[in-house]
Amino acid sequence: MTTLIEQLAAAKGIASEYVDAWGNPALVSEESKAAMLGAMGYRVDDDAALTAQLEEEHKLQWLRPLDPVMVVRTGEPIALEVRLPIEYVNDALTWTLTLEEGEALAGHLTPIDGELVGVAQFGEMECQAYRVTLPVEPAMGYHQLTLGEEGNDEPLGQMRLIVAPKACYKQAAIANGRKVWGPSVQLYCLRSRHNWGIGDFSDLGQLVEKAALWGAHFVGLNPIHALYPSNPESASPYSPSSRRWLNLAYIDVEALPEFQANAALKAEVATAAFQQKLAELRAKEYVDYTAVIATKMAMLQKVFAQATLSEERRAALDAFVAAGGDSLRQQAAFDAIQAHLYAQGENAWGWPVWPDALKDYHNPQVDEWIAAHEQEVAFYLYLQFVADEQLAAADQRAKRAGMVMGIYRDLAVGVSEGSTEIWANRDLYCPKASVGAPPDILGPLGQNWGLPPMNPSKLFDAAYQPMIDLFRSNMRSCGALRIDHVMALLRLWWVPPGESAAKGAYIYYPVHDLLGILALESHRNHCLIIGEDLGTVPEGIDVTLKENGVHSYKVFFFERSKADGGFLSPTHYAEQAMSALTTHDMPTLKGFWHCDDLALGKQLGLYPDEQVLARLYADRHEAKQRILDSLHGHRVISDSISKDVNWVGMNTELNHGMQIHMSRGNCALFSTQLEDWLEMDKPVNVPGTSSEYPNWRRKLSRDLEDIFADEALKGLAQHMSRARDEAGR
Repeated sequence: MTTLIEQLAAAKGIASEYVDAWGNPALVSEESKAAMLGAMGYRVDDDAALTAQLEEEHKLQWLRPLDPVMVVRTGEPIALEVRLPIEYVNDALTWTLTLEEGEALAGHLTPIDGELVGVAQFGEMECQAYRVTLPVEPAMGYHQLTLGEEGNDEPLGQMRLIVAPKACYKQAAIANGRKVWGPSVQLYCLRSRHNWGIGDFSDLGQLVEKAALWGAHFVGLNPIHALYPSNPESASPYSPSSRRWLNLAYIDVEALPEFQANAALKAEVATAAFQQKLAELRAKEYVDYTAVIATKMAMLQKVFAQATLSEERRAALDAFVAAGGDSLRQQAAFDAIQAHLYAQGENAWGWPVWPDALKDYHNPQVDEWIAAHEQEVAFYLYLQFVADEQLAAADQRAKRAGMVMGIYRDLAVGVSEGSTEIWANRDLYCPKASVGAPPDILGPLGQNWGLPPMNPSKLFDAAYQPMIDLFRSNMRSCGALRIDHVMALLRLWWVPPGESAAKGAYIYYPVHDLLGILALESHRNHCLIIGEDLGTVPEGIDVTLKENGVHSYKVFFFERSKADGGFLSPTHYAEQAMSALTTHDMPTLKGFWHCDDLALGKQLGLYPDEQVLARLYADRHEAKQRILDSLHGHRVISDSISKDVNWVGMNTELNHGMQIHMSRGNCALFSTQLEDWLEMDKPVNVPGTSSEYPNWRRKLSRDLEDIFADEALKGLAQHMSRARDEAGR
């Protein structure tokens, strides 16, 4: 007999089974399902309370004549489900479709003329649901549908109608078969002779211009989401405070008009002592976040305090703040409160440890705090304004340099538990659960990423506005958006509170609706979409993503023949994809070839036993031999490199050969890493670690100025550009 928990779990998109990393079916226990439902707010510990909760939810659903939102594609019929008490179903009702541009279309419908699709009884009241098709074909956009009765000004129901294109946007050149390449980089890794110890938006502008001169058509970035300026060591770009706003660490202080207009501050920065401090920050191998942020924020405070904005600049700031709305106010208030609490000597890492009165953005005491600390909040509003301005300037430099795509941004899969987003949107998230990954070969206990998931039901109730805002804000000032773990649009592995990741389950999301919104925002912002679809991919989703115009992600080391283990030729990769040799979660080419990642993993205790490690070394040796076979077979390396892996170390010819090999491939996009241009060995991130390894801190080994003065690297870029052009013919 199916239990109430099992029924509810099925209704809420909790999968009962899945295929594990070994290809075997795995079942999700009722205990795990109950834990997930508990995280969603259901009273799973009390049968009577749960039954009452479900009855109330069921009733509210039937008393809502229209769903809060419906997503259709252009050309599809507008087929509504209308739910009404039985006394209304014979009435001629009015409908009004207010289009986004303001025009209104109107007509009549009688529910009973449609198809009966459901009936419900509540005491003496019977409700019926009918599917009714409206005789309209609205253009793409966000429209508002209102259902009413003749002579009654109060609407019976309202619904947001989203009409989306069938597929995401592609730049015309790429849609017409142009093959392009570009470097990808963690922005904080960039060294230059002018930054303050961390890569900044001016470095990004310099990088796009110089890369464009060498034939690149994009520069890929790590997520540049807002982190925690008062808690700078929380530096992972994939555990942000907000995915809608920017990381203030990337502001170039000296590029601000308000700094340039302040002679005293310019003189202070020019002093020998200040320049010595900057030289020391630049010279460090790893980003010293605490010192860098302290130095930048102290100067930014002075800039802001002493600034006299022109009328034009004040109007631009005011317009930015107005457009940012409550979301921007949330971010500025969070940063101001956190800074204030830290200044008082409190460990204020996130809202869970703040004073009770400040733990929820919607508490009246938070409004009082903001009113009493207006200038502190205004400071962070200003910083978001100038960060947005500097990112836009970098993107304009890319476009002016003739790049087909320009900058591509990266959207993280979630936010950390102590973040602004959860502080201000508690109802949307499930803070008791966490996103992660099920057990696999290298992680027998699974992974817990510490990122609370959005509740799919609440997302639907909000007419998907949080996702619209999220996509839209991340498509600002760029030509493409990479969505980390794009499977999150379909399903996420939720880990129950206090449990190991092995006791989690997949929760499904409305993938077709979310892809429709993604496609609409993609067209509006002229932004190509890349979906990071590595790992376990459920059957059929690859086809869905392709049909929706989402570019796949092909990493050379993972593209191997199931028949003999050989490496697939990049000429056989899918065209609608971005290819890469390595990623930020993998070793560099040199690190891979010399097995530095395996040695480091052993040192960090990442492997369960010596047998697993020995198998990994054997697999690596075999993989390297197969890579050599492939490179020699395609004649991208000379016979001066042995065909026997036992005699081959990583060198410049092999490194360049691998990059040229990928450039000849069929994918529309090829992303190369600057670390591999510089033949670096240390990774930027070691998955499965936090404090054991200095993740998200390792800089590039050379300044941008030196990189683009290197004739050998210029030659590599020219080879790649030529190979891409030939592949596109």
